[in-house]
Amino acid sequence: MNANWDYLETLFGFSAEPRDLTFLQVSLRGIVVFVATLMMVRLGHKRSLAQRTPFDAVLLVILASVLSRAINGSAAFFASIGGGVVLVLLHRLFAHLAYFWHGFGILVKGKPDVIVRDGQCDFRMMRRNHVSIHDLEEDMLLEAHTDDLSQIRLARVERSGEISFIKK
Repeated sequence: MNANWDYLETLFGFSAEPRDLTFLQVSLRGIVVFVATLMMVRLGHKRSLAQRTPFDAVLLVILASVLSRAINGSAAFFASIGGGVVLVLLHRLFAHLAYFWHGFGILVKGKPDVIVRDGQCDFRMMRRNHVSIHDLEEDMLLEAHTDDLSQIRLARVERSGEISFIKK
């Protein structure tokens, strides 16, 4: 058993300094991390890859950062993968809590803001969401297929940051 571990340790460079890792060792680490990440994302939920809200994007950024350390050797290999699993489980727990507790959902996912009602812009809310009139016009053309603000009954900056439109 010790001989097997010694072989794996050499193959993956578990005890090597990051600068001493070979191309093969980094490649093998990358393959293992890829498979482990795929399993983590499946354990988490499909939505975590959708980046629908900053809540989902934060998971991806931190997960990528933690797991990249397992590949480049700047942190312990198995500890980094374990940390990734913990992050995915935490994301899933928060998503579960947000589903059942609306206040928590607003805290971690945000809430939509109405920026147009009955063809009238709410400039205060637009400023709060950093949406210029030019941004609104562009999204109106692309999403609502109109350039006439009077045709818009409601426009909201959704939790994802996208602007949705309901025409009159």
